[in-house]
Order: sequence, then C-alpha cells, then structure tokens
Amino acid sequence: MPKTGSIADPIQSLINEFSKLPTVGPKTAARLVFYILNRPRNEAQSLSEAILAVKDKVRFCTVCFSLTEAEPCDLCTDERRDATIICVVAEAKDIYAIERTGAFKGRYHVLGGLISPMDGIGAAQLRVKELIERIGAEDPTEIILATNPNAEGEATALYLSRLLLPLGTAVSRLAYGLPIGGDLDYADEVTLAKALEGRRAL
Repeated sequence: MPKTGSIADPIQSLINEFSKLPTVGPKTAARLVFYILNRPRNEAQSLSEAILAVKDKVRFCTVCFSLTEAEPCDLCTDERRDATIICVVAEAKDIYAIERTGAFKGRYHVLGGLISPMDGIGAAQLRVKELIERIGAEDPTEIILATNPNAEGEATALYLSRLLLPLGTAVSRLAYGLPIGGDLDYADEVTLAKALEGRRAL
C-alpha cells in the first residue's frame, strides 16, 4: 500500500538535508527549518538562489586554486599584493581566515587538503606539483607553510619543507604559542612547548 503524504514530509526532508552539513545535528537542523518557515517566502527564495549561484558560478582559480568567479581570482590579479611571498594553505576557507587579519599582503596557494595516510591522502592527491611549477615560474623569495597545527598539518609542512628547501626558496612556518591575554598556568604543555620553540629576540 503506497505511503500517504503528510504535511510534515517537506519539513523532515529539509531537516535531513540540513543535517548533512558539517557540525549541524538534527536539533540545529530543525531550528533552522522552523526559522525559515517563520520568515517571508522571498527570504527563503533568496537563500535558495544564493546556494544555486555558488554552485553555478564559483570555480577554482587556475593559479592559486582559491574559490573565485573571475579567472584568475582577484587575489592573483591584485598588483598591490606582494607576488614574492606565497602562503600555502590546506583549503580555500583558510584564506578567508588569514585575510580577516589584514596582516598578510602576499599571494596564496591552496593544496586541496593535507597528507593523511589514514584517509588514503598522499602528496600525489594534493596540488604539490602545481606549487613546484609556480615556484619555478614566479621565483618567490619566501614560501609560508600555513597548515593546521595537527598531525596532518605537521606532516604536510614537513614534507613540503624537505621538498622546497633544495629549490633555494626561503621556507617558513606559522608560529604557534600562547594567545594574547592568556595566562601561563592555563596553557597546556604542547602549546607552552611550541611557544618556547617559537620564541624570538626582542
């Protein structure tokens, strides 16, 4: 016997879709759905159109592999940025985090992930070859390795540093340590050790 329709079916369907998003559980998904239900129809339509526009118009830059509508991206074509420094990140979202600081004015290169043998991801699956080709073509003076301070990020940074140093380009790594305003007695051992390792002269 075919299942009869229910007014709740579209609600449950949308909850299921929201639940597929990272860090969104069923409760958060339900809150989002009921929020949308209480908003005017034009707002829901604007949301759906924005999602489709992202899928239809946004692509990877062929130079740095960031996300862009233009080709190459604005970061690669901005002549005010320092082309002699390339900051290597794992994902395009990392660029947005760095750009929010306003502290970096160079160029970027997105690897598309991190080395993770447990997940079957090696250097061959990342955009390492493209990075080597960029270094040969653009001859930067410094490569900044801005991968995450976890096991995968460290493994990727170590691999890249061993690969890049023989090319004669300076290679640096983001420093980690104590947060501004933090207390030493609240810092964990790893953070404190990294702060000691990354100390600088005054």
